[in-house]
Amino acid sequence: MALYGVIGDIHGNREALLAVLACLDRRRVDGLICLGDIVGYNADSDECAALMQNRRALAIAGNHDLISIGRLGFKRCANKVIYSLKRTRRNLAPDTAAYLASLPAHRVIDNRILLVHAGIRDVQQYVTTPLQILQNAGYLRADFPGLNICLFGHVHTQKVYELDDVEVRELAPAGPITLREDRVYFVNPGSVDAARKQEYKLAEFALIDSATLKIEFQRIAYDSDAAEAKAVANGYRIGPVTDRLYALRRRLFGQWGAWG
Repeated sequence: MALYGVIGDIHGNREALLAVLACLDRRRVDGLICLGDIVGYNADSDECAALMQNRRALAIAGNHDLISIGRLGFKRCANKVIYSLKRTRRNLAPDTAAYLASLPAHRVIDNRILLVHAGIRDVQQYVTTPLQILQNAGYLRADFPGLNICLFGHVHTQKVYELDDVEVRELAPAGPITLREDRVYFVNPGSVDAARKQEYKLAEFALIDSATLKIEFQRIAYDSDAAEAKAVANGYRIGPVTDRLYALRRRLFGQWGAWG
């Protein structure tokens, strides 16, 4: 049993990741959990993957990680994500690709906490509604009997969902929350990368104590202007003309499909 820092959806944002890791170092966590999407969208995918390796993070593969190494296509991605991930594929170092290829789809921590990137059976599912929580609770019972806590990412929003036998309740991610043994929980620590957030540019993460089942959410500032400037300078941001061309190809040929 240990105190873990829980991060996810880094998306190659070195500035945000370093800020979060510095905070976790100050908290003296025993281990680091990463819920995937280490790479993509920003300019420092190799550096972020190296940091996860060097920290011996308990990491799993996200959809961006899988797309960047060609294990998934672009079919369910927005234009701006397709554009940035195509560049990520071209620029990714072989060592980074090998590391991403080694990551499992899920992990079980201390025999009580499941790590997934998105849905339990779908690495690209946005789990945002009570119906989707109930669906995944069924998968949790079927695929991982005995576990009652699932940490997930992909949605880029700090969330805590609590389930009893029939009802899904959303708990406010404010102040420490102690998870109960007789409930099922789906917990999202938020996203380290804030590039696509409109309301604020703060790196998000959480801490969880696997002994006491206490979880705490954090948001911290980082140099978002520097991260964005680097992404633009290195060609990770789609321009309006290319965006229109992508949209046209979608209309003519359907979803991205065979293009990726």
